[in-house]
Amino acid sequence: MADISNFVVARHLRSESSSHVLHYRGGHLLKSGRGLSFWFVPMTASIAEVPVDDRELPLATRGRSSDFQDVTVQGVLTYRVVDPAALAHHVDFSIDTARGVHLKQPLEKVALYLAQLAQQHAAEWVGRTPLREVLKDGPAVVRERIHAALDADEGVTRIGLAVASVRISSIAPTHDLERALEAPMREHIQQTADEAAFSRRAMAVEKERAIQENELQSQIELARREEQLIVQRGLNAKRQATEEAESKRIASEAEAQRTRTASDAQASSIRAVDGARVEQERERMAIQRDVPPLVLAALAARELAGKLQRIDHLHLGGDALGPLLTELAMAGTRVLEGKAPADGPGTGSPLKRGK
Repeated sequence: MADISNFVVARHLRSESSSHVLHYRGGHLLKSGRGLSFWFVPMTASIAEVPVDDRELPLATRGRSSDFQDVTVQGVLTYRVVDPAALAHHVDFSIDTARGVHLKQPLEKVALYLAQLAQQHAAEWVGRTPLREVLKDGPAVVRERIHAALDADEGVTRIGLAVASVRISSIAPTHDLERALEAPMREHIQQTADEAAFSRRAMAVEKERAIQENELQSQIELARREEQLIVQRGLNAKRQATEEAESKRIASEAEAQRTRTASDAQASSIRAVDGARVEQERERMAIQRDVPPLVLAALAARELAGKLQRIDHLHLGGDALGPLLTELAMAGTRVLEGKAPADGPGTGSPLKRGK
């Protein structure tokens, strides 16, 4: 918008660098250019201001595909003015010489003109294309077709406009149609998820089975080793019992041998002692056989007297004393008879000598 200052009968205009100003007076173009600043008389001047910067135009159009499905095309069209004089010739860009604003709405007319052209070309392509292809390749194709069509359009060139760029943000079907189109893919995704879940469960079951089989194999191996251990322990116990029995047998045999040896030694000792005693007794008997009974009796009495501490009473009956005296007399007689011849003539016995 131009900046206009009032000075009594004259006014001063100052425009921005992005605006192209056309100053007419009396039907003749006096000044034309961007960012002009000049004085003018409002009663005789007619001024037009054409913006020459890039302008963005939102696009939103509905179309129906070849298979009779509604879609919405949304995007942005960027355009610029390349011939301000030609555009001002076709569209009224006159401004109020007092306030500097457009008397009409030229930019809205230009935007409507370009939007209708872009919608027309987009709807033509959508109407000849199936829905799935529109949704798949639509944005790129629609952008290229709109840009090419507007560049080649003689009306756009004639009024001094040029398309800078076209951006298509989306081509979307209706909500119900979108849900219907998404349903197969959702089902496919759900089936894939279910298959993945089933595979995961199957894998988990397989791993659990493998774990259980490993545990079972471990238990079987453990039981087998335990059986071997029991058998080995039995063999060890049997061997130990056999060795203990053999040791006891050997010990018993050794003890029996020692006992036999000791018994034999003791028997030999007893036999030797008894033999010595018997021999001694035999020799004694042989000695005593030739000793007179009276001497034997005396010896017996002496031995008895040696073993007795004291004799308080001694009773000799007639039965014991009679035979003893008789034997004593007979022994003396035999002694005397035997010694008499041995003494010779003139030799008397001790009794006689005693007399």
